[in-house]
Amino acid sequence: MTHAVDIRGVSKVYGPAGAHTFALDRISLDVDKGEFVCLVGASGCGKTTLLNLVAGLDRPGAGEIEVQGRPALLFQEAALFPWLTAEKNIGLALRLRKVSKKERAERVDELLHTVRLEGFGDRRPHELSGGMRQRVALARALAQETQVLLMDEPFGALDAITRDLLHDEIERVWTETGITVLFVTHNVREAVRLGDRVLVLSSRPGRVMAEFPIEIARPRRLESPEVAAVAAEVTERLRKEVRRHADDDEEA
Repeated sequence: MTHAVDIRGVSKVYGPAGAHTFALDRISLDVDKGEFVCLVGASGCGKTTLLNLVAGLDRPGAGEIEVQGRPALLFQEAALFPWLTAEKNIGLALRLRKVSKKERAERVDELLHTVRLEGFGDRRPHELSGGMRQRVALARALAQETQVLLMDEPFGALDAITRDLLHDEIERVWTETGITVLFVTHNVREAVRLGDRVLVLSSRPGRVMAEFPIEIARPRRLESPEVAAVAAEVTERLRKEVRRHADDDEEA
């Protein structure tokens, strides 16, 4: 396959017959190898549902999804085991892959270096800041030898300064590793700051309503006029979609 992620005509319905809800309706999109694609849309548009389908945590009602290699999913909450240290949380992913103890130790050290947490491997999650916990979760995802990283609002619970620092970190890791990223966010400026492309999903049921290639040179800053200008375009498209959905509901 030529794409890292290939989604064709995927639908997902929840609820019993006669009272079901379409979360996704014949959605199609692809993500090239090494591409960073951001998904934005109003709450309930099916963004998280789509990531769960790509991750293999759920199955589509119709359509096909092909993913190159092993996908890894990173949530808003780091979801670390609180009784394990950072290095043991990372090492668990390697252990499940039957990596030898010696190789595990070496790989954990490499991953702690990758996410800039050298010297913090012996700390438990409660001894780490929110941003550091997300870095451990990122290292654990990379430990799965993932080629496709699925990120569901990973920085949504963090303060603005920490979020800005982690934007730099995920962009650096993405550049150094060449992984493919599919990133869900409600923050339009964050999407423009990070993405090669920003896709706007319709309100339920979710479909791709618009695509914005981001041609701003990297590195980018959230506060830059270029990012702000493109974010304003994306936001206006989102507003139109929300208004359309509200009008449809009133007519119904």
